[in-house]
Amino acid sequence: MSELARTIIGRLREFIGNRRSEKRSSVRLPLSISVLDLSWPRKGVRRPQPIEGHTRDISRTRIALMVPAIRVGAQYLADHERRLQIELELPGGPVEIQALPLRYERIYEGQEEMGYLIGVQVVQMNEQDRSRYNEYIAEQF
Repeated sequence: MSELARTIIGRLREFIGNRRSEKRSSVRLPLSISVLDLSWPRKGVRRPQPIEGHTRDISRTRIALMVPAIRVGAQYLADHERRLQIELELPGGPVEIQALPLRYERIYEGQEEMGYLIGVQVVQMNEQDRSRYNEYIAEQF
Protein backbone atom coordinates (compact mmCIF):
# COMPACT_ATOMS: atom_id res chain seq x y z
CA MET A 1 0.00 0.00 0.00
CA SER A 2 1.39 3.43 -0.87
CA GLU A 3 2.35 6.06 1.71
CA LEU A 4 -0.51 8.32 0.56
CA ALA A 5 -3.10 5.56 0.94
CA ARG A 6 -1.80 4.66 4.42
CA THR A 7 -1.99 8.30 5.47
CA ILE A 8 -5.54 8.73 4.16
CA ILE A 9 -6.75 5.56 5.87
CA GLY A 10 -5.10 6.60 9.12
CA ARG A 11 -6.75 10.02 9.01
CA LEU A 12 -10.17 8.52 8.24
CA ARG A 13 -9.86 6.24 11.26
CA GLU A 14 -9.09 9.28 13.44
CA PHE A 15 -12.21 11.15 12.31
CA ILE A 16 -14.79 8.38 12.00
CA GLY A 17 -13.32 5.89 14.43
CA ASN A 18 -11.90 2.45 14.01
CA ARG A 19 -14.55 -0.14 14.82
CA ARG A 20 -12.03 -2.99 14.47
CA SER A 21 -9.99 -2.14 17.53
CA GLU A 22 -10.50 -2.93 21.17
CA LYS A 23 -10.50 -0.30 23.91
CA ARG A 24 -7.15 1.49 24.06
CA SER A 25 -5.48 3.69 26.62
CA SER A 26 -3.59 6.73 25.40
CA VAL A 27 -0.32 6.54 27.30
CA ARG A 28 3.28 7.51 26.58
CA LEU A 29 5.77 4.91 27.78
CA PRO A 30 9.43 4.73 26.71
CA LEU A 31 10.52 1.70 24.70
CA SER A 32 13.29 0.26 22.59
CA ILE A 33 12.56 -1.80 19.50
CA SER A 34 14.65 -4.15 17.38
CA VAL A 35 14.07 -6.90 14.85
CA LEU A 36 14.04 -10.35 16.43
CA ASP A 37 16.62 -12.37 14.55
CA LEU A 38 17.26 -15.85 15.91
CA SER A 39 20.33 -16.32 13.70
CA TRP A 40 22.49 -14.00 15.84
CA PRO A 41 25.33 -13.95 16.57
CA ARG A 42 26.75 -13.97 13.07
CA LYS A 43 30.47 -14.15 12.69
CA GLY A 44 31.91 -10.74 11.85
CA VAL A 45 28.52 -8.95 11.85
CA ARG A 46 27.43 -6.71 14.71
CA ARG A 47 23.81 -6.66 15.86
CA PRO A 48 22.16 -3.30 15.02
CA GLN A 49 21.39 -1.05 17.99
CA PRO A 50 17.71 -0.91 18.93
CA ILE A 51 15.71 2.23 18.18
CA GLU A 52 14.33 4.25 21.08
CA GLY A 53 10.74 5.47 20.94
CA HIS A 54 7.53 5.60 22.95
CA THR A 55 3.96 4.35 22.91
CA ARG A 56 1.02 6.41 21.69
CA ASP A 57 -1.61 4.02 23.00
CA ILE A 58 -1.86 0.47 24.25
CA SER A 59 -4.39 -2.31 24.69
CA ARG A 60 -4.12 -5.94 25.78
CA THR A 61 -3.26 -7.14 22.29
CA ARG A 62 -2.08 -4.09 20.34
CA ILE A 63 0.32 -1.18 20.77
CA ALA A 64 0.86 1.98 18.74
CA LEU A 65 4.58 2.79 18.69
CA MET A 66 6.15 6.12 17.78
CA VAL A 67 9.73 5.79 16.48
CA PRO A 68 12.07 8.18 14.65
CA ALA A 69 13.01 5.69 11.89
CA ILE A 70 11.41 2.77 10.05
CA ARG A 71 14.62 0.74 9.81
CA VAL A 72 16.99 -0.85 12.31
CA GLY A 73 20.25 -1.18 10.45
CA ALA A 74 19.24 -2.59 7.07
CA GLN A 75 16.07 -4.25 8.39
CA TYR A 76 12.65 -2.74 7.76
CA LEU A 77 10.52 -2.62 10.95
CA ALA A 78 7.14 -2.63 9.23
CA ASP A 79 7.67 -5.78 7.13
CA HIS A 80 4.65 -8.00 7.89
CA GLU A 81 6.88 -11.06 8.15
CA ARG A 82 9.16 -9.53 10.78
CA ARG A 83 8.87 -10.31 14.45
CA LEU A 84 9.81 -7.32 16.58
CA GLN A 85 11.41 -7.38 20.01
CA ILE A 86 10.12 -4.53 22.19
CA GLU A 87 11.33 -3.60 25.65
CA LEU A 88 8.57 -1.50 27.17
CA GLU A 89 9.28 0.56 30.29
CA LEU A 90 6.32 0.18 32.64
CA PRO A 91 6.35 2.16 35.92
CA GLY A 92 7.28 -1.05 37.80
CA GLY A 93 10.10 -2.01 35.42
CA PRO A 94 10.59 -3.22 31.84
CA VAL A 95 8.65 -5.97 30.07
CA GLU A 96 9.80 -7.85 26.97
CA ILE A 97 7.26 -8.18 24.17
CA GLN A 98 7.40 -9.92 20.82
CA ALA A 99 5.07 -8.35 18.27
CA LEU A 100 4.14 -8.36 14.60
CA PRO A 101 3.72 -5.09 12.70
CA LEU A 102 0.20 -4.53 11.33
CA ARG A 103 0.49 -1.12 9.70
CA TYR A 104 2.55 2.04 9.75
CA GLU A 105 2.15 5.69 8.93
CA ARG A 106 4.70 8.41 8.46
CA ILE A 107 4.07 11.40 10.71
CA TYR A 108 5.08 14.55 8.87
CA GLU A 109 6.34 17.92 9.95
CA GLY A 110 3.62 20.22 11.25
CA GLN A 111 1.94 17.46 13.23
CA GLU A 112 2.65 17.14 16.95
CA GLU A 113 5.75 15.01 16.34
CA MET A 114 7.72 13.55 13.44
CA GLY A 115 8.67 9.95 12.74
CA TYR A 116 6.74 6.75 12.17
CA LEU A 117 3.68 5.43 13.91
CA ILE A 118 3.74 1.61 13.83
CA GLY A 119 0.75 -0.44 14.91
CA VAL A 120 1.79 -3.84 16.27
CA GLN A 121 0.01 -6.92 17.57
CA VAL A 122 1.40 -8.53 20.71
CA VAL A 123 2.17 -12.18 19.96
CA GLN A 124 4.34 -13.35 22.83
CA MET A 125 5.45 -12.47 26.38
CA ASN A 126 6.70 -14.59 29.22
CA GLU A 127 4.16 -15.27 31.96
CA GLN A 128 5.54 -12.78 34.47
CA ASP A 129 5.74 -9.95 31.93
CA ARG A 130 2.22 -10.74 30.64
CA SER A 131 0.84 -10.56 34.17
CA ARG A 132 2.53 -7.18 34.87
CA TYR A 133 1.46 -5.82 31.48
CA ASN A 134 -2.18 -6.86 31.99
CA GLU A 135 -2.19 -5.33 35.49
CA TYR A 136 -0.90 -2.06 34.05
CA ILE A 137 -3.57 -2.10 31.31
CA ALA A 138 -6.30 -2.76 33.88
CA GLU A 139 -5.16 0.28 35.90
CA GLN A 140 -5.51 2.49 32.81
CA PHE A 141 -9.23 1.77 32.27
